Amino acid sequence: MLIKEQRTKSKGQRRFTLCVYFLFSIFFSFQSYSQCAMCRASLESTGDTGQAEAVNDGIVYLMVIPYILAGLIGFAVYKMYQKKKDTK
Repeated sequence: MLIKEQRTKSKGQRRFTLCVYFLFSIFFSFQSYSQCAMCRASLESTGDTGQAEAVNDGIVYLMVIPYILAGLIGFAVYKMYQKKKDTK
């Protein structure tokens, strides 16, 4: 069994590790282009790069929304568990 001081240290270390990982993932992201093969072929055949960039932006926009919603739901569930844990 861990004594209370050791448990709080490991919990603090986990939080620090999560914070470092979160900051690293935000500041060191890379740009990616999301486009299916058929969309790419049809847009490259027309030669209009502006339209291809607009399609890429639309795909990224549609991809981000579900991740944001899932993150918000996960955060709400986490807060509920923390609140329930604190009341015990």
